[in-house]
Amino acid sequence: MSPREILEQYKHGKISLTEALEQLPTHGIEEMGFATIDTDREMRTGLPEVIYASGKTPEQVAQIADRMYQKGIDVLATRATPEMFDAVRAYIPEAVYNPMARTIIHRTGSAVNPKGYLAVVAAGTSDMPVAEEAVETARFLGNRVEAVYDVGVAGIHRLFNKLEIIRKARVVIVVAGMEGALASVIGGLVDKPVIAVPTSVGYGANFEGLSALLGMLTSCASGVSVVNINNGFGAACQASLINRL
Repeated sequence: MSPREILEQYKHGKISLTEALEQLPTHGIEEMGFATIDTDREMRTGLPEVIYASGKTPEQVAQIADRMYQKGIDVLATRATPEMFDAVRAYIPEAVYNPMARTIIHRTGSAVNPKGYLAVVAAGTSDMPVAEEAVETARFLGNRVEAVYDVGVAGIHRLFNKLEIIRKARVVIVVAGMEGALASVIGGLVDKPVIAVPTSVGYGANFEGLSALLGMLTSCASGVSVVNINNGFGAACQASLINRL
């Protein structure tokens, strides 16, 4: 919860003064020795602190998640393994794991942005892990999401069958590997911001996503922006900020 939400709960008698003081962040950081949690990031940027789990041990991820949980901060860990989830669940039994997205989530708030939904469009089934990371992140940030999968340019009629859903979205996230052409195609069909996410899916000359990245960066379609390879999380954060405008 944000400091405003904590104070509102105290104001309406839902928590005691002691509980409110325990949950309010101190000087914006929470020192843990091996990690320093940015407790007021959401106040500054509109986006909360998130755990990037890759490279951390399961116990480190679990301890960070637990400290955030104790401070009333909703928990999102990306690039998490099943072992990390088991460790987190020992502290937060209600946490949820999406094995395809590799996300661990515990969210106490239920507020949803009423302005409209985000569309997450994946070119192929193989792109779904990155797309699911975007979906889980966007929902964690309070957005409604419509997921449209396996509509790549190799069978473009599949895309046209889902075009109405995509066009009604306020922001469109397009996830594609290979040559990354789907972002340009959708960019030429919708009047909404398109955030392109290149993936490392593809054969040798794909260069682990570089071909899709360069194809998206050199798109001739207007209104297409690009994030880094496999960065579904970053795309969802950007789309969420746009959706609040």
